[in-house]
Amino acid sequence: MLQAQTKLAVFDCDGTLVDGQADVCWSMRRAFERAELPPPDDNDVRRLVGLSLTVAVNELAPDLDESQRRAVVEFYKSSYRARREEGLLEEPLYDGIADLLRALHAEGWSLAVATGKSDRGLTACLDAHGLTDLFVSLQTADRHPSKPHPAMLEAALFEAAAQVDEAIMIGDTTFDIDMARAAGVVGLGVAWGYHDPAELALSGATGVAGNVAELGQMLREWA
Repeated sequence: MLQAQTKLAVFDCDGTLVDGQADVCWSMRRAFERAELPPPDDNDVRRLVGLSLTVAVNELAPDLDESQRRAVVEFYKSSYRARREEGLLEEPLYDGIADLLRALHAEGWSLAVATGKSDRGLTACLDAHGLTDLFVSLQTADRHPSKPHPAMLEAALFEAAAQVDEAIMIGDTTFDIDMARAAGVVGLGVAWGYHDPAELALSGATGVAGNVAELGQMLREWA
């Protein structure tokens, strides 16, 4: 009997599954202010969502010395954590995402996440939405180099026992598409996140879904 082929869908989190930009921007502004540095523009912060925190800070303020950089990173972590503990954190799912994930899971897909979030942040986010049990692999910035390095995707492939031609990466930024290309995996963009659809196409996305229903259709056609 032939073994059924694995279908692995690896999702970015912020900008793809949830819209967490408000808290990310607030926490980054707060971190720079606490470090007595000029805060970055929210639009600049939003475009870097998905990168590991240290890499994002380097991009926002490349002239910082090492002590300043460490201070901003730690202030960001503590500000974001306090916001969560105070019940102020808002990471709403995009409309239709939960239903799509549950439908794919029921259809036999293996699901994974590859995100610039921390382990703690991703776990809290998925637990809050009751989605954690749907995923076979959760890859974060705590254990891997920043996107677009392929390490997170490679780990997801290993944990799901999937080959590169059995996996597809879904994300809203060029970092996601570039990571997919680096890992030899198909990259599919979504239009509701933080990078323009034209940028995703130029990065090599095989397609860009305009809404969640279209995303589901494109995934099933790819499979």
